[in-house]
Amino acid sequence: MKQTLSIVKVGSNLIEDDKGFVRILDLFSKMPGNKIMVHGGGKKATQIGNKLGIEAKMINGRRITDEKSLEIAIMVYGGLVSKQIVAQLQAFGTNAIGMSGADANAILAHKRPVTKVDFGYVGDVDKVNAYGIFKLLQAGFTPIFCALTHDGKGQLFNTNADTIAAELAIAMSDQFDTTLYYCFEKKGVLEDVEDENSVITHINSKTYEELLAYGIISNGMLPKMHNCFYALRNQVKKVCIGDIDMLEKGNPNFTTVTL
Repeated sequence: MKQTLSIVKVGSNLIEDDKGFVRILDLFSKMPGNKIMVHGGGKKATQIGNKLGIEAKMINGRRITDEKSLEIAIMVYGGLVSKQIVAQLQAFGTNAIGMSGADANAILAHKRPVTKVDFGYVGDVDKVNAYGIFKLLQAGFTPIFCALTHDGKGQLFNTNADTIAAELAIAMSDQFDTTLYYCFEKKGVLEDVEDENSVITHINSKTYEELLAYGIISNGMLPKMHNCFYALRNQVKKVCIGDIDMLEKGNPNFTTVTL
């Protein structure tokens, strides 16, 4: 019988909320079994970039990562945010270790090909070193991954944290029964975006198509749902979407996605 593994992706808005930030790390530390966290930090990177006179460039809601923006991402994701998370988890008794894709050669990627838009130093994942990550878990460490990958030739990339979480979950599913948690500021996938309590508690492939047809799922939720089903089609046991309360034992008010 496989051991369980929980992979929790924490959104930038939660990182910016001081009380929420501490609470999610407390709840994460109390989760049983093997666990991995993946975090972004885009909002903090934008704030610090602005202070340094480096303006964030976005196209259709996606960040363009030029050379200076990449330096900011490395400093903020791999430095400031990562070490704050690791230090707080140590205070909660979780032996965390901060990771980028370059550490232990954990996540290899390539530069996103230029089509209509050149996203700059943005990486698309090629391979996850599941064995290396397994050995860290086996040694009692809890990996905390930031949104950085590398190409194996010395180049770091800014990489979507939702995608990193999905790729990690897929890679680790040979060894573990893996559940992927997307933790953000909403209670889950909402039937009515104006009503915070209209959580759709279960979505499968059939209901997803219906929700798409009725326009209930659209815009910002589409990439997240794409990652959910991509993970599920590649051996991940289940995917959950919700706010901090989702990690609290006994709380049913979030969205579970299955095939």
